[in-house]
Amino acid sequence: MEKWQEEWAYNKYWVMAHSQQCYEQIRLLAKDNEWSEQKNIEFKNLLEKAASQTPTVKTLTNAYQHVWGYFKKICTPEEKQTYLHLLQELSPTEDELGPFLSRLAEKYQVSYLLNSRLIQECKEKS
Repeated sequence: MEKWQEEWAYNKYWVMAHSQQCYEQIRLLAKDNEWSEQKNIEFKNLLEKAASQTPTVKTLTNAYQHVWGYFKKICTPEEKQTYLHLLQELSPTEDELGPFLSRLAEKYQVSYLLNSRLIQECKEKS
């Protein structure tokens, strides 16, 4: 995996949680797997733009639903209930779902998620 691909994998769900628009723009940059210095500059600018945007219920829900996809077939019924409950209660200021998903990533050892910025930052909050 190239460096830019690793950086995108690390930031992907975090960007999604902050800005759907930035996420889509970066996805288009990465689309053809051809990277350039110009694309790298745009990528960094979009990361900064995403960082300046506060997550909303909508953007967090979208990102967390993508993360949940890693667990939905392997989790316990109780974990699914907890997920659904925390999703209903989700608020950017009172986010218990992110730390819960972080604990699931640890429990099920989902390395892609464990290496992601979103899960690492959620882990710090728990």
